[in-house]
Amino acid sequence: MGLKEGTRVPRLVKVAGLIGLVGVAATGCTADEVLRFGWPEGVTPQADSMRQLWTWSVIAALVVGVLVWGLIFWSVAFHRKKSEDLPRQFQYNVPLELVYTAVPFLLVVVLFYFTAVTQNYVLAKPANPDQRVNVVSFQWNWEFNYPEYRTPDGQPVRTIGSSDEIPLLVLPTGQSIEYTLSSTDVIHSFFVPEFHFKRDTFPHPDKNNQDNVFANTIDQEGSFVGRCAELCGTYHAMMNFEIRALSPDKFDRYMQLRTQINQRTGQPYTAAEALEEMNCGELCTPHAVTGVPFNTDRTGGVPS
Repeated sequence: MGLKEGTRVPRLVKVAGLIGLVGVAATGCTADEVLRFGWPEGVTPQADSMRQLWTWSVIAALVVGVLVWGLIFWSVAFHRKKSEDLPRQFQYNVPLELVYTAVPFLLVVVLFYFTAVTQNYVLAKPANPDQRVNVVSFQWNWEFNYPEYRTPDGQPVRTIGSSDEIPLLVLPTGQSIEYTLSSTDVIHSFFVPEFHFKRDTFPHPDKNNQDNVFANTIDQEGSFVGRCAELCGTYHAMMNFEIRALSPDKFDRYMQLRTQINQRTGQPYTAAEALEEMNCGELCTPHAVTGVPFNTDRTGGVPS
């Protein structure tokens, strides 16, 4: 015995709603993550702009999907085979063909427009950034130097990573920062997940016709892991660094120390020594908190 005509659609709606609820619950996402459609949280205005593009793109896709699914279910529910007679045939439907040609075209145009706007914003370079930093990659670590800050011996303030120390790139919040990227050997990639941005670092970027400069602003204090995102050799997976974002007053104090001589060592303050001297809690931890240095010993466990 078939279902009554009046109960068929409500039951389909209930089943569809149950499937959707199970699908959301099975993802294990929090309510906030669901509203962001899985897009991770960022710490820059540029990352937030990309999140908005993603969110509205997904909403547009869901609207189209719901319309298509609705038409499918409507056809299944109300246009099932009822007899052996061939249904009335339609060879052309000009208004309908215009609609399903024009609507996808408009969707593509709108998506392209907002993608271009977001991309231009993310890649914009301020004429006079508040801070500049040079990022130099090498197998298998990083050097960060600040060309506008000098130590007493006239050299730029710099931090160089090693197998014993993950380098800290200390930056201020709320200020525009310009990054200039380069490599001393092979191609690496500067990637900070919380920035939602990465860019390859080339040796001689000018000769490789590479745009090796980008800029952003960090919205909040914190420690954020950075990685090399380009396979570059044996220790590629361990080629990490850490962004340490400090409020402008803490950053000014940090740079004040970095441009002075440490009386205990007779040398300019290192990043670790300056942070330790500042003593501002977890943000001033003198070593990386998002990772640990890697062990370069590859002889352990090898049979003799």
